[in-house]
Amino acid sequence: MAGVTRVRRQLPTSPWLFAAPGLLVVGAFVLYPFVSTVVNSFTDRRTLIPGRFVGLANFRELIHDDMFWTGLRNSTLYIVGVVPALVVLPLLLALLVQKNIPGITFFRSAFYTPVVASIVVVGLIWVWLLDERGLVNSLLETVGIGRVGFLSDQWLLLLSAMAVTVWKGLGYYMIIYLAALADVPRELHEAAAVDGAGAVRRFLTVTVPAVRSTMVLVAALSSVAAFKTFSEVYLLAGPDGGPAGEDTTLVMLVQQTGTGLTGRVGYASALSVVVFVVTVALMLLVLRADRRERP
Repeated sequence: MAGVTRVRRQLPTSPWLFAAPGLLVVGAFVLYPFVSTVVNSFTDRRTLIPGRFVGLANFRELIHDDMFWTGLRNSTLYIVGVVPALVVLPLLLALLVQKNIPGITFFRSAFYTPVVASIVVVGLIWVWLLDERGLVNSLLETVGIGRVGFLSDQWLLLLSAMAVTVWKGLGYYMIIYLAALADVPRELHEAAAVDGAGAVRRFLTVTVPAVRSTMVLVAALSSVAAFKTFSEVYLLAGPDGGPAGEDTTLVMLVQQTGTGLTGRVGYASALSVVVFVVTVALMLLVLRADRRERP
């Protein structure tokens, strides 16, 4: 009995033993880098120099840095261009593939393939398609339109990167919507059809209200991902951020500023803190808007 009692006294610590590996990983790769970034944002640290405390000097410098405002503009435009598409298009795609018809599994897999594809491979494919001598320009020249500078024009390059982001994210958010649509009662659609509602009206009055919370989730996730975009613009525009750096995003600016033997780690950390604050604010705004619209 004494042995049994001793085991029972040790039980309350058992969950912590199971959670310890995960907590160590989170602490080492999430919490510590986050705290270190915040601390470094108040210093003038460089890659090989520890640095000293400079207070809010890095944040004051941000206000007068033209590249910061360029990155903030591009990241904001990215949200405006990407989020509406990633909220609506995956829902329409999910409605198309949710029906159990012959061959639908193939299309579900095809739509999801870009999600699991390497972003580097995806970027190289799109560069090959949109390059000055790429496939798209060759087709445009064949039909008499002429070549278009998708990767040399400031705004076309940014739109091209947005298209890559939307194309790669469609399948991921489609799966989320498919899970939400599975919980929509068929009786609601049948009742609306009996009342004479067409497909568009059923979509607006039955489907959209039923998956509204999922749409808010997708909006929040895609907003944060769009604001922190890096790979798509980097692969299409190059490390310099396109012509004269005009397509640089905030995360690209962090990479440009904080890497290398002479990287300004303190200033890059201040940029990272700004990115973190803005992403948290975006999520709070989306959730607040959702609460206001609820009856």
